This record gives sequence, structure tokens and C-alpha cells, in this order.
Amino acid sequence: MLPSERCPSHRASPLLSMEAHIHGEISMQDFKGKTAVVTGAASGIGKAVATRLAAEGMNVVLADIEVPALDAAVGGLAAKGHRVVGVPTDVSKAEAIEHLARMATKEFGAIHLVHNNAGVVTAGRAETLSVADYEWVLGVDLWSVIHGVRTFLPLLEASGEGHMINTASTAGLMASPNIAPYNIAKFGVVALTETVARELEMRNSPIGVSVLCPGAINTQIVFSDRNRPDASAALHPNSVEEEQFKKRAGGLLANQGLAPEAVAEMIVNAVRSKQFWILTHTDWKRVMRRRVEAMCETDSLITDFGG
Repeated sequence: MLPSERCPSHRASPLLSMEAHIHGEISMQDFKGKTAVVTGAASGIGKAVATRLAAEGMNVVLADIEVPALDAAVGGLAAKGHRVVGVPTDVSKAEAIEHLARMATKEFGAIHLVHNNAGVVTAGRAETLSVADYEWVLGVDLWSVIHGVRTFLPLLEASGEGHMINTASTAGLMASPNIAPYNIAKFGVVALTETVARELEMRNSPIGVSVLCPGAINTQIVFSDRNRPDASAALHPNSVEEEQFKKRAGGLLANQGLAPEAVAEMIVNAVRSKQFWILTHTDWKRVMRRRVEAMCETDSLITDFGG
């Protein structure tokens, strides 16, 4: 076995030891007058991030598929004197993300910060979920980030400075039962963002990148089927697993979830410090150590999330 192939000790977990400043020491410190694009910005984390960035003096382009909520979010920020614009966007489609980029640059010029944040979830056993279930969740949660990287990363580099944040989840670090499409998408976002970080480092790019792995946040994501395409929704009758998931997870997020505004503050701090991992709940570091240790020492899979 080569040294690089050996399993690390708990002091050097590969998921925890990635350099916080992996692509150099240059970070975005001054936000005022610069431009941000945030997807999934009509509610939840995205709305909180858009609000926080606007308060920093940024021009903010809010994108979402839920038009009434998007209009309300944009109107609320504009009423406070912020420079904002809303762009209705189906983030699962490459052409929609390209249109979003054109609208952002037309309105404000150079782009300096992008938060690929839109997300949905559906529940059921892995073998009983339909192809439409997988396609919907992967389209919004993974393909949107792929489209965002392909479209916006060249624009960030052209601006000479900037940062991209991709929203994954703790489900992208350890899979939970009954949400296979979501797990797959979020693991993919983590992998994509790690790849981008290493590629930026290799070419000494000034652009920063972070992966956001939220735990329980007080949002309405468990009810995201409100935005599901009609044709896809018709193929998805509610299952026992889904009803249980909505009841359990919805209650947890509403009663114990972290406020989205707290997550927005973490993101701003991460951009300024060029931090790669953004874990909203630090107890997940203990879970990840247990996961890696179990894999390396016993070839087993941990089945609980206790720290």
C-alpha cells in the first residue's frame, strides 16, 4: 500500500483537513458596489443570503422559479433602497442559467459572487421512487450547480476577483434513508465543488469557492413539491415514506432549525476568509470522523448520526 492510500487517523480526516484557504490567500473583503447572483432566492437560505448581501451594499440578482415569492422578495429589498433585480429561472435548464447570467451582466456588469443554492427534495424508498422523481431532484439540486459552474465561473474569473458558494447538505456527507435522489445530488455537489477548488488552485486563480453543508435549517424545503412540474407531479403519488418524512422533517426544521439569517452570516464570513467547508452545525464534524474511522478500521457503515 502506498502512503497516499493509507486510511488517515482521526486527526487527519480527509473530509476535515482540506485547507480552508485551498486556492491562496486572496479573498473578497469588500462587497460594496459589487454584484451577486443568488438562486433559490425567493425563500429560505437564498432569500436570507440575498438580503445579507444587499445590506453589504452589493447589487443582487435574485433567481427563483416561484414567481410570486420572487417578486415579493425583490420588492421588499427594493423598497429599502437596495439595487436588486429578479429573474424567474428554472435552474435545472442550462439555457435558463445562461439567460440569468446575461440578465445579470446587462443590469450590473461584472459579476463577483454567485450562490448556487436552489434545492428541492422528495421522499420514498430508493427502488419505488420514479425516474421522474430522480430527474426532478437531480435537475434542481445537482444539474443547476453544474450549469452554474459552467456559466458563471468564467465570468467570475473575468472580473478578476470573486467567490462561488454551492449549497450541498449534510446529506452530501452522509446519506439518510428515504431521500436517495437528494443524497445523490448533494454528494455530487460536494464532489463538484472539491474538484473546482482544486482546479482553481492548480491555475492560481484568485476566485474562491465554498461548499455549504447545512444541517437542520428553518426553511420550507420539505414542502418543495409545491414547485414541482405538473407532468412530473402526476407521476408521484404521495407515499407513506413521504408523508412520514414531511411530518418528521417539517416539524424538526420548524421547531429546531437554525434561522436562515444565521446561515447567511456564516456565508459572508466564509467568503471573507476564503473558507471551503461551511458546516452550519459543528457536531457534524464528529459524525464525519466516525464515518471515516468506521470505513478505515472496520470496513463498516455507520447507521446513526450521533456525535
